[in-house]
Amino acid sequence: MFLDPQRSIKLSKTLPPQPDYFVDLNIDQAVDTIIAIRQEYNLAGVFREPLRVKDDVEYRHEVFRDLEEQPLQQALIAFAVEMRKMRNYLAQVEKLNYPYQSKRWYIEAILVYCDAVIALAQVLTGSAVKSRAMGGLLREYLSAYVASAQFKTLNNEVRSLLSELDSITYSVRINGDTLTVRHYGDEADYSAVIEATFEKFRQGQVHDHRVKISEYPEMNHIEAKVLDFVALLNPDSFQRLDDLHARSKNYLDATIAEFDREIQFYLAYIEYMAGFAKIDRHFCYPCVSESDKHILARNCFDIALGKKLLLVGKSVVCNDIELKNGERMIVVSGANQGGKTTFSRMFGQMFYLASMGCPVPGTEASLLLSNEIFTHFERQEDINNLRGKLKDDLVRIHHILKSATPRSVLVMNEIFTSTSLTDGLFLSEKVMKEAIKLDVLGIWVTFIDELASYGDSVVSMISTVDPSQTLRTFKIIRASATGRSYAMALAHKYALTPESIKERVQS
Repeated sequence: MFLDPQRSIKLSKTLPPQPDYFVDLNIDQAVDTIIAIRQEYNLAGVFREPLRVKDDVEYRHEVFRDLEEQPLQQALIAFAVEMRKMRNYLAQVEKLNYPYQSKRWYIEAILVYCDAVIALAQVLTGSAVKSRAMGGLLREYLSAYVASAQFKTLNNEVRSLLSELDSITYSVRINGDTLTVRHYGDEADYSAVIEATFEKFRQGQVHDHRVKISEYPEMNHIEAKVLDFVALLNPDSFQRLDDLHARSKNYLDATIAEFDREIQFYLAYIEYMAGFAKIDRHFCYPCVSESDKHILARNCFDIALGKKLLLVGKSVVCNDIELKNGERMIVVSGANQGGKTTFSRMFGQMFYLASMGCPVPGTEASLLLSNEIFTHFERQEDINNLRGKLKDDLVRIHHILKSATPRSVLVMNEIFTSTSLTDGLFLSEKVMKEAIKLDVLGIWVTFIDELASYGDSVVSMISTVDPSQTLRTFKIIRASATGRSYAMALAHKYALTPESIKERVQS
């Protein structure tokens, strides 16, 4: 991360390609929301490059933990505001037509930069940050930078010059169409004289008839001509302005500029998490491993759907995930519209967020640091590839199984729906056999209950309903896939259970 080339967040303007699984898992929607108000930082590319090494993940965790300290977080937000203000000033410089005005804005931008850097260095010096990035590299770098002769000279020259320019006074005499600029000679302020004269006639509050003159960044030609005359009257001051402007073209430190952009990744994600904290939905730091496949996640939820529900005031349902003792594949079945697809998306999102070094939704999590996530969700038939839907499914799955490794994560949702139940079961068992042979971790949403009992490495989970009302609870639990849970709920609702029928017959 900061100042460490091996961990630097890449912020190239050229975006890496979006991973195939982003759309299936709705990660694209979540990322768009996370970075919505930070488009200027080009953060989309950061979210498209997951980490593959455990130490890199833990490095990011350290930064997130440091930012839990509110004074530091607020200081970094303030730093970002000032750096944005500096960039706005520089953008304004490019729009101005009159040299002296442009140069003044440029020097003002440098002052904003100097103040922002000094303030951040002071906060870091007094903060109990512990991460390798913030507590070591960045704090040491900023301390040395602020104490350097180059920065001190720049800071002092900028302040001295602006103070000198601000102290310049002059008077303007207008006679017909002639304008004369000269040194200010302590002439009386006639506005003050008139106000003092009429003060004794004041009777309570009166309406202010003065015209408010709007100030625009761009000067008009008359103001520019006045400024030219003022420069002629004060040649030394304006020569210093010319000199400092010419010498400070490279004032912005590249490392600090990089930090300003990198920290937005963390601030954006923290801001996203804060919304869920308001409804008592939490995030945690997952324990990640490059080999351990004992998977655990408590009270986790779909971050994309969760955000939508949050915005409309609906509840966000949490679920648990666990794979242990050689278990590798979760097979989810049960009632339609019961949250099975959302559960599978949540499963994939957990591994993705863990590989980004981000806190994951939930109260506890242990996850494999995957090297790739593969998804297979139903797609509309593509007439351009001249393949039927079944063949297209087979081609896509073949590519996945050929590319997957034991560190891969597989998310499949309702495949082989275009064929008969018998053929679907036959093909599904073939795919399951290959997936188990590869030792991948995965989740499989299916209407074929037989898959849930394929072997010891397969875990059966079902979507549940409230038996009394046949309402979907959106809770996914470990249970055998009998295919009867929803049917029994309907039977209870309409009094069609064997007991109910016997009771009516007897009566």
